Amino acid sequence: MAADGGGEPDHLAGERATAQFDVDGMKVAWAGSRHAVEVADRMARLVASDPVFRKDTRTMLSRKELFKDTLKKAAHAWKRIVELRLTEEEANLLRLYVDQPGYVDLHWGMFVPAIKGQGTEEQQKKWLPMAYKFQIIGCYAQTELGHGSNVQGLETTATFDPSTDEFVMHSPTLTSSKWWPGGLGKASTHAVVYARLITEGKDYGIHGFIVQLRSLDDHSPLPGVTLGDIGGKFGSGAYNSMDNGVLRFDHVRIPRDQMLMRLSQVTREGKYVHSDVPKQLLYGTMVYVRQTIVADASKALSRAVCIAVRYSAIRKQFGSQDGGPETQVLNYKTQQSRLFPLLASAYAYRFVGQWLKWLYTDVNQKLEAKDYSTLPEAHACTAGLKSVTTSATADAIEECRKLCGGHGYLNSSGLPELFAVYVPACTYEGDNVVLLLQVARFLMKTVSQVAAGKQPVGTIAYMGNIQHLMQCKSAVNTAEDWLNPAAIKEVFEARALRMAVNCAQNISKAPSQEEGFSELSPDLLEAAVAHVQLIIVTKFIEKLQEDIPGPGVKEQLQKLCSIYALHLLHKHLGDFLSTGCVTARQGALANELLGKLYAQVRPNAVALVDAFDYTDHYLGSVLGRYDGDVYPALYEEAWKDPLNETVVPDGYQEHLRPLLKQQLKLSRL
Repeated sequence: MAADGGGEPDHLAGERATAQFDVDGMKVAWAGSRHAVEVADRMARLVASDPVFRKDTRTMLSRKELFKDTLKKAAHAWKRIVELRLTEEEANLLRLYVDQPGYVDLHWGMFVPAIKGQGTEEQQKKWLPMAYKFQIIGCYAQTELGHGSNVQGLETTATFDPSTDEFVMHSPTLTSSKWWPGGLGKASTHAVVYARLITEGKDYGIHGFIVQLRSLDDHSPLPGVTLGDIGGKFGSGAYNSMDNGVLRFDHVRIPRDQMLMRLSQVTREGKYVHSDVPKQLLYGTMVYVRQTIVADASKALSRAVCIAVRYSAIRKQFGSQDGGPETQVLNYKTQQSRLFPLLASAYAYRFVGQWLKWLYTDVNQKLEAKDYSTLPEAHACTAGLKSVTTSATADAIEECRKLCGGHGYLNSSGLPELFAVYVPACTYEGDNVVLLLQVARFLMKTVSQVAAGKQPVGTIAYMGNIQHLMQCKSAVNTAEDWLNPAAIKEVFEARALRMAVNCAQNISKAPSQEEGFSELSPDLLEAAVAHVQLIIVTKFIEKLQEDIPGPGVKEQLQKLCSIYALHLLHKHLGDFLSTGCVTARQGALANELLGKLYAQVRPNAVALVDAFDYTDHYLGSVLGRYDGDVYPALYEEAWKDPLNETVVPDGYQEHLRPLLKQQLKLSRL
């Protein structure tokens, strides 16, 4: 996908001419299919060519202007979706390329799935048509001022009143205020609210309720409902386009049938009854949400890497001592060693995200067949992948900013806003540390089950090979031996298993299991990370076994897979050494091979980021322009700043002139 404009000189043409593979074939590998490439291309160009979706001045807008701009873009996007009769796939991509967080994200991403997953057929027939047509706008109100990850600690109450057949929604404390839900502050008319269900004097824990918040006539809050925005967030533009909100209830009544009743219900008489639908069905929605988060990690990381690679090929710095041309920054080994592992990670996360789509389908099929055997493994897998990919991506975007030098600090580089937009992913839908501890608990349970003779499945199947993995030694003798995927996979399996077994053994020595878990939690986090990194490496290796179109594509992916795995080995060498998986010499050989791989990837770097197929509009970066014409664009962008609207600044007469003319009464100077 070329730049949005036309006629500009392509300063990166020479870089692209060196590509040693079929770029179109790589685009197909990245997108998953040729159809996906074509649909994404159409939607990206549709957005880029529409002036309503302009975003280059977004970081200069006030909060009010930014939010109004978001409302305008969301409404225009919906208008285009309806006019063009776009499919669900096309509509999702159009919203993606609009690239501005807003209430529609929570409406489609949380409100609708919650009703589909937890509502009865009757409730779905009532509420989903209104949601699909935007006759109502919904959000997902779970987190409170005083509780986030600890969902069981939520304080909002829903008390059933049998005399009126209603639930009474109430916020009994300040900390019970709903706090952070996106779309809640100003846009949503309805919410799926999570509250403590109380009936017949008994607390039955957290349940979901559909609650109308605002009038459908004039959008004013309904009686007893206090609503507002929680204020500006980190960064300019960025996530400030989202109206994250605060919500309090003062004895607000809703009909009994607005409790989401697929899994449990309250009868007209006030009896709490479990339905015959197993609660495990909720796992399908959870897997769906987390697989989208992993896919988003790949998109955000690949955008940052695309900017950094293209700019590193344009920027020249130092080099010649005799007056010759300066050296491209991308040719420096220090730049390659920092940047190319991030490029490899973007591909790795993309491929594990594609696998998660398959997992979502597989989980749903098993659920329909009432097969719940793989659910614990699916839960641990998705929780771990969400945690590891989002944390690594947030760090990587910041690293890409630093790789772009001083210009990376400018808003016009696109990187500060991209970081500010992305970093909340480390917290929402499960704090990353809390999620890894859940993975660790699963691993400890699995170790005990393997010891009891149970055969593990899925992403933990490797633990069934415990006798070999606890004793094996890597057979690597030369740097090139590390190119063997089997050699890489074995040491990653051995490292993950040995770290998990070591934690389990140490917990068994503690006075109690919970005390041991708490005391060893830092070690357990590292064991969980090792397990998740093994999953990503494994899925990258499995991708290489597929029929990949285009000459040279598989060879480039093999190089990226080796870079991803060996960089992790280098970064976590202490784990591999302490568990006896590799020797110090083998670790040194891995690092030696990394240097060779960086040199081999260098001629293809720009073409590899071109394969992400992003328009200039979507990248939103003067440094990452497709044509590489960076410096005129930077100069032009500077003059757009509101400070440059006047030659003499506001405040000159009041503050600068008196100082310069020495009209201030200065004492003792």
